[in-house]
Amino acid sequence: MVSGDGPLPLVSVIVVNYRGADDTVTCLRALTEDVDYPRLEILCVDNASGGDDVARIKAVPGVKVIASETNLGFAGGCNLGANHAEGSVLAFLNNDARPDPDWVRTAVAELRAEPGVAAVASKVLDWDGTGVDFVDAGLTWFGMGYKRHAGTALAEVPTAEHEVAKDVLFATGSAMFVRAGVFAELGGFDERFFMFYEDVDLGWRLNLRGWRVRYVPGSLTYHRHHATMSEVDAPDSGRETFLLERNALAALYKNLSDETLARVLPAALALAVRRATARGDLDATQLDLARGVGPAEVSPVEVPRTTLAGVLAVDQFVELMPQLASSRAVEQAARVRTDADLIPLLRKALEPAYPLERYLAAHEILVEAFGIDQVFGQRRRVLVLTGDAITERMAGPAIRAWNIASVLAGEHDVRLVTVNPVAAPPPAPFHVSAARKRDLTEPIAWADIVILQGHVLEMAPELKNSNKIVVCDLYDPMHLELLEQGKDAPDDRRAADLAGVTKVLDAQLERGDFFLCASERQRLFWLGHLAALGRLSPRLYDADPTTQSLLSIVPFGLSPEPPRRTGPGLRSTLGISEGDRVVLWAGGVYSWFDPLTLVNAIDKVREEHTDVRLVFLGMRHPNPEVAEMDIGARTVGLADRLGLTGKHVFFNEQWVPYAERQNWLLDADCGVTTHFEHVETTFAFRTRVLDYLWSGLPIVTTDGDAFADLVRSEGLGVVVPAEDTEALAEALARVLYDEEFAAACKERIAIVAQRFAWPKALEPLVTFCRDPRPAADRLPGAADLVVSEPLRGGELVRRDLALVREYLADGGPKELARRVAGRIRKVARRRG
Repeated sequence: MVSGDGPLPLVSVIVVNYRGADDTVTCLRALTEDVDYPRLEILCVDNASGGDDVARIKAVPGVKVIASETNLGFAGGCNLGANHAEGSVLAFLNNDARPDPDWVRTAVAELRAEPGVAAVASKVLDWDGTGVDFVDAGLTWFGMGYKRHAGTALAEVPTAEHEVAKDVLFATGSAMFVRAGVFAELGGFDERFFMFYEDVDLGWRLNLRGWRVRYVPGSLTYHRHHATMSEVDAPDSGRETFLLERNALAALYKNLSDETLARVLPAALALAVRRATARGDLDATQLDLARGVGPAEVSPVEVPRTTLAGVLAVDQFVELMPQLASSRAVEQAARVRTDADLIPLLRKALEPAYPLERYLAAHEILVEAFGIDQVFGQRRRVLVLTGDAITERMAGPAIRAWNIASVLAGEHDVRLVTVNPVAAPPPAPFHVSAARKRDLTEPIAWADIVILQGHVLEMAPELKNSNKIVVCDLYDPMHLELLEQGKDAPDDRRAADLAGVTKVLDAQLERGDFFLCASERQRLFWLGHLAALGRLSPRLYDADPTTQSLLSIVPFGLSPEPPRRTGPGLRSTLGISEGDRVVLWAGGVYSWFDPLTLVNAIDKVREEHTDVRLVFLGMRHPNPEVAEMDIGARTVGLADRLGLTGKHVFFNEQWVPYAERQNWLLDADCGVTTHFEHVETTFAFRTRVLDYLWSGLPIVTTDGDAFADLVRSEGLGVVVPAEDTEALAEALARVLYDEEFAAACKERIAIVAQRFAWPKALEPLVTFCRDPRPAADRLPGAADLVVSEPLRGGELVRRDLALVREYLADGGPKELARRVAGRIRKVARRRG
């Protein structure tokens, strides 16, 4: 991460005063005199305190006072201060707190170094620094946000718990920092909370939208807990109990997903009532309610205020539900993270939190009755979208999508959807279906993460502006293939097609949160494309200078299980004898390949080795939308003219079913891939080579792509120059007839193949899906922390004079006039 050197952002510290300004004045003086930070704006909101509080606060130099005629509570008071703040960072500090000199500087350093962090949670100790007020956050399943280790002696808390920075669900409102743009985007604190849990709700919402809340122990404050609460707010008044109970239910209702809320809310309501009665040690038998006695026999029972407060909190929550429903709709529409994503931040969601005997019994009953333990272990929902046909005969894109779905299904609920036909696919531990454009709305709405490839994004335009987590699989550089594929088309059509495909890829690169490519070469290529589109912004770079969290290498993979024969292969199907030596072309025949040189090489090999056989595994692509290319017909024509067809060269018209391909591979002696020397080759990833690795076939390949580098460096076969018939013939003869050389290749292949097993190849994607987040530049409310100061007075005049001299030197009066006219037009557009 970057160190954050450079100009510092303006930080607006907001302190809310209630009654009696002694603590507030002490806090403000510590801010103005002790805090070591050069760009500080200090605002104090007076919450209708009365007396001489405002005058006393105004006497503190450097403090801007904002007076409220009514008590807005902590949430409303903080929002009022934020509305008057000018800083790009907002800091909230309780008026009964004392900041450490490095309180601001350490927090700002974290925000600058971590663009994905929206809020910093300060470390809060008691006034003398020996006890804990806040070093971690937690949340129970019934909505009670709490400060872990609060009230514990610091010496009794493990060092790792309070001295190590970590992500938390929320920061305590008594000492926290938040990006001003993000705070505004979320509408600030929810003022319906008044006080208590408004900080929990804010942190919960930040996390759901993909932001992080980071506990930073170096940002330290000291706090006198409840030092300024009035007698009305005393613990036995019931006011605190009422707010805690009501606000916990409100936060729960706003922020849980539909599925989780349906299970949790009834149990949470029931438990809130049991907490209320348990506080007063009340039950139905005390009123003889269970026996149905008459009114005359009912004796009065004293109900403590805290019991009544808990019941009334539920009642008030019901009153608030219509308002909360609209807020809930906003939060659920904006969320990008699942309840499962946030489970680690809840810490111990199932703990009861209250040591009351009757309450503990009810907690156990409700957890079991409603299956609460299962709710907080839900799997994420992953949608894999492909444009390729899902059939028993699958090409590369479909095979890749299938294996992505298969690997992810071990941890998530997965759907594989194609916009092409589905016909007799292999058995799968995930749902497989086809969809037309209008049918994609439902699976996209269902998904937490969408993984797509090819042209699919254009068929789901709602994804372009949605907040869904989108993973774009760029393993196939389609526009480079099109340069070769479209050579026979008219020039204008060819240019239009290329522009269209490039536009499709641009849309993916502009939208994606995470990108996959197949090789290091491709990674450099796509980084260049991302940079050209402006995606490699300072915010993305600062979040991860390696860019690995944005663009990772996920090669095409192979099965982790060795191939096993399940039926007839190429020899029995095509009539090739067991003694013949078979060269296999395992894949389609496309314009960017060079099967012609290969056929000519076979013609040369057969002069000395009459038992050589070349087999093309499949000539007709299983996806009906992939047009046949003339290279296939030219290859067949060449073999016919040389008298090789049906003798030394065999063409299998229909692709071999995916689940049967190993039978054909196991009948071969070597695998081959030949291509022309062009830019498509440079960035291609020949997936058929992986089948050669899987089945232990020595490889003969043309130079120029990533696999040629692998074959050469690892000794997996022979690499030959492009379009060199002699060299290709010699390479084929060597791997087919030099048994010692072939055995050495197979030995190396067995080792290298392990690197490409699908679970290994997909590790970056698996890791991302375990903790999916939007890309740093797509986080809502993101804004620059530091902006350039506008030039004023003499500086502005000197700048303009320098420009005049530069324009005159470059082009004389005409250049100066042109530049002045351009400046005038810009100003006019801005004002218009």
